[in-house]
Amino acid sequence: MPVFLNTTDQDFESRFNSFLHTKRESDSDVLEVVNGIIADVRHRGDAAVIELTQKFDRLTLTPQTLAFSTDEIEAAITRVPKAEREALELAARRIRAYHERQLPEDARWTDETGAELGWRWSAVSSAGLYVPGGLASYPSSVLMNAIPASVAGVKNMVICAPTPDGKVNPLVLLAAKLSGVETVYRIGGAQAIAAMAYGTATINPVDKITGPGNAFVAVAKRQVFGQVGIDMIAGPSEILVIADKANNPDWLALDLLSQAEHDESAQSILITDDEEFGKAVAHAIEKRLETLERRVIAGKSWADYGAVITAKNLDEAAELSNRIAPEHLEICVEDAEALSEKCLHAGAIFIGAYTPEAIGDYVGGPNHVLPTSRTARFSSGLNVLDFMKKTTISKMNPASLRAIGPAAATLAQSESLEAHGLSVTARLEALNNE
Repeated sequence: MPVFLNTTDQDFESRFNSFLHTKRESDSDVLEVVNGIIADVRHRGDAAVIELTQKFDRLTLTPQTLAFSTDEIEAAITRVPKAEREALELAARRIRAYHERQLPEDARWTDETGAELGWRWSAVSSAGLYVPGGLASYPSSVLMNAIPASVAGVKNMVICAPTPDGKVNPLVLLAAKLSGVETVYRIGGAQAIAAMAYGTATINPVDKITGPGNAFVAVAKRQVFGQVGIDMIAGPSEILVIADKANNPDWLALDLLSQAEHDESAQSILITDDEEFGKAVAHAIEKRLETLERRVIAGKSWADYGAVITAKNLDEAAELSNRIAPEHLEICVEDAEALSEKCLHAGAIFIGAYTPEAIGDYVGGPNHVLPTSRTARFSSGLNVLDFMKKTTISKMNPASLRAIGPAAATLAQSESLEAHGLSVTARLEALNNE
């Protein structure tokens, strides 16, 4: 049964805190396995990747077949139905247009001392993009990872997409082509992350790894961080809907189930200011679960981690939302725009009854790779800046060095770093002797 909470209940705070800190996925039991896989790939390279792929994906590969050939990609793409191709092309155009607006600008100026200061943005040289392929494969994840990298200017992009039993989703390969990625490796799991981080004889190491995956992938990304950059450690998907009684309960039931069907550990939460409406949505969910194709997965997610919370008013609902810091936040109330301004912590916000979260998964434009497990309190969804870095620029002249150099020397002396100070004073003395 999902949790039913009401902020007017005497024990609400203790029950809400218990709910808030429920751990939906543990990585402690996979850490040892992942560390072993990473060490094996670092030591044996291609051989380890090939053996692990055979073990976990039941797929026999060679160094020559780790990646799809151009002919294989083109042949697979021809099998994509026209309607699906057009839908994917629409999504690609919208995602690219949105992310192009995120490109930052370089800056350079001269301050009052005559010093030239500024910064310059540049893309990472290479990126490895992980695309899940377990319970389902997601061409949308290809677009969401590869297009921001392409817009940022990353020159070398590769994809790792597992193909259990050799089954290939042609849409994944089409999405790669639409995103400008030519190299797609048919490998997954911790071994793919290790191969992209450290390289093998066949797979070149990358500078940054992005993309969601299962617990093994998440732990592997955490373990290789520092050797390479990563976007985030993504946990199970989650959605929070804030709604008043003016909404259609069945619509919201479907919105909540849209995340529950991802994974048994996914979480769906409704916050409303009307207790009876909350019960109506819960009833609608039970009805939909009778016929939903993924009802076993969605049903367990809803029963184990779902919640209906009744708040005194919508302002309190926004306060609760900020404490939850959800991955996806739908706001379906009369003045949704105004309430959205009060919701400070969320990976992505969907405003109004006609903006289901699923639009964001595919064709909205913003990225669907988002912070989970309350990390939206301090982090953002995947974006162009994840594939770029800022280099600061400083240029002193004699006048500016005279103006600020003595202060630098003083601070160096206070920190007992003699050479630091001398590197400045030596220049100042030379200038004074001219």
